[in-house]
Amino acid sequence: MIELVDVRKAFNQGRPNEFWAIRGVSLTVDANRVTVLKGPSGSGKTTLLSMIGCLSRPTAGRILFETQLLSGLPERFLTAVRRGTFGFIFQQFNLIKGVTVLENVMLPAYPLGGPRRRLEARAHDLLAQFGLAAKAGYRVEWLSGGEAQRTAICRALVNDPRVLVADEPTANLDTQLSRDFMGIVGDLRAAGKTVLLSSHDPEVYDSPVVDRVVEMRDGRLAGG
Repeated sequence: MIELVDVRKAFNQGRPNEFWAIRGVSLTVDANRVTVLKGPSGSGKTTLLSMIGCLSRPTAGRILFETQLLSGLPERFLTAVRRGTFGFIFQQFNLIKGVTVLENVMLPAYPLGGPRRRLEARAHDLLAQFGLAAKAGYRVEWLSGGEAQRTAICRALVNDPRVLVADEPTANLDTQLSRDFMGIVGDLRAAGKTVLLSSHDPEVYDSPVVDRVVEMRDGRLAGG
């Protein structure tokens, strides 16, 4: 589904502080599976996820989605692919304070247009699915950690993406909430989603719902 061919990423290229965060990664991510990028902080997991999800471009190498070359697309086409294909859960959740749970969930869908009534119905359905129906009108700063994460999941799913990308999704959660999250991941896989996670949390990479663990270190695949 997603193929990386000798992907490299440099920051401050050509300057004295040049740093290569990704150093020649070749990888295939299978559809309808849960894949975890495992490794310590600084291993390149977040940088690799950002390129796979079209949030940034590689300095060198190729990234393909179902044979379509993503890394060479003009920005406006890359943005369209990102919005229509990927849903994102960030480590800090990145919910907008002062705005309701419902509005936070709806935000990624606004650039796609469409009737607001249909969008609201979709958002309400997701909130109900994740046990947040009663919280739709709450400001996000009133939520517990688990509720904030479920809100972030709803937001990631509002455009019905084919691929869910989550960067260290359990970093700010306790053990039980981490297990609850992986239970949700298992449900998403069963529903046909492709899930790509980064984590150094054993509650994530040792979870029975995970199909594949890819280890990273120093910007490379372990052993690569």
